[in-house]
Amino acid sequence: MSSPRPRPRSALAAGLLALVTAGAGLTLAAPSPAAAAVLPNNFKSVGYLPSWSGSVTGVQYAKLTHINYAFVLPNADGSLRPVENPGKLSQLVSLGHGNNVKVSIAIGGWNDGDDSAFEALAANAGTRTAFVNNVVTFVNQYNLDGVDMDWEYPDPGASANNYSLLMQQLSGALRPRGKLLTAAVVSEGYYVQGVPTAVFGHVDWLNIMAYDGGSPHANYDWSINAVNGWKARGLPAAKAVLGVPFYSRPGYHTYSALVGMDPANANRDCTTVGGVQQCYNGVPTVKRKTQWALANAGGMMNWELSQDRNDSTSLVGAIYDTVMGGTPPPTGRTGPITGIAGKCVDVAAANTANGTAIQLWTCNGTNAQRWTVGADGTLRALGKCADVTSGSTANGAKVQLWDCNGTGAQVWQAQANGTLRNPQAGKCLDATGNSSADGTRLQIWDCFGGANQVWRLPA
Repeated sequence: MSSPRPRPRSALAAGLLALVTAGAGLTLAAPSPAAAAVLPNNFKSVGYLPSWSGSVTGVQYAKLTHINYAFVLPNADGSLRPVENPGKLSQLVSLGHGNNVKVSIAIGGWNDGDDSAFEALAANAGTRTAFVNNVVTFVNQYNLDGVDMDWEYPDPGASANNYSLLMQQLSGALRPRGKLLTAAVVSEGYYVQGVPTAVFGHVDWLNIMAYDGGSPHANYDWSINAVNGWKARGLPAAKAVLGVPFYSRPGYHTYSALVGMDPANANRDCTTVGGVQQCYNGVPTVKRKTQWALANAGGMMNWELSQDRNDSTSLVGAIYDTVMGGTPPPTGRTGPITGIAGKCVDVAAANTANGTAIQLWTCNGTNAQRWTVGADGTLRALGKCADVTSGSTANGAKVQLWDCNGTGAQVWQAQANGTLRNPQAGKCLDATGNSSADGTRLQIWDCFGGANQVWRLPA
């Protein structure tokens, strides 16, 4: 049986499937203990995964912070339609949380331009409340981390006012309980005014769909101007997340398929397919957009994950590598980490207490020197994590053993020169004083690649 035609998610897109019939209670489970993968300055890398396409086991969790499962649809009375592939959603949540990635449900989508259910439910206080109750129940049922509202699109005027009321009520129900509320919004034009500025205070961020426009499609200048247009309306930079397409226009060829046709397409933005020029975003443009977002926005978003490649030409990888300035260490490896003079990274006296010093010591094969490289960038020994004391970013901050907590103080990313960089501090794991003596404390310091900053991870 042939697979369904890929379905994009904005105004020139097609299709949608979806949702839940849920109860009306407002009881929420406790927020998930998993924290989102840590990128510098709370930078976000958000990917959408459709219910109809892509495998949850093919997702590059270690390079994402958030995933939105697309989509579920509302009814005019505020109820939700059954979610498509609920087992896939449950598995996504399980794998996401296991890899410190937060998972939200995306509600809406293009739906062939039919937003009548949103219009109806938002226009009435009773159906707004029913919708909020059903959404909260759904979040609870699937142990989700939040909701991404994707009403495409509220019109300026009465519709916009109702949208604002709906978002305010959703925010009041979700955010005090530790759940995220985000929204996907149009890039430019008439419908921008359908999102009142009051909504900015109700959301954690906006996913700006900077695609399906510009000539060539989603080019750099057009996309940056789209985000700047939202910021000019008062959207804080930290809440502006720049969306990039993983597909071409005017046709709809996935990035993965385009690179499969010709590997050189990974480094282009346009190519000819069947005599028609197809334009998209290749690796250089995605990296350039990410560099801009690092300085001027709160993150990057993509539509959508199943259209990417899981190799050196990956666009998710291009975003991640640009943010981190390197690549994640190989995960799942367990054994000694060695540094200057062949000495081992060691937990002092094999003590498991929080705050125990991490030091250099002659390699001895004990569990105090047995480290596991986690998919979340952690280095783990004796059931705890290598941690920068108090989350400091200062030169000389000591590295210690601490309960694993998902913070940036516990993330280490391997660089091409053998250093281990803590992205939160922008500094490297360092043997104090360039010493190799037993008991030398490990610290963070400006990265320079000296012998006391080069580490060999478990084979």
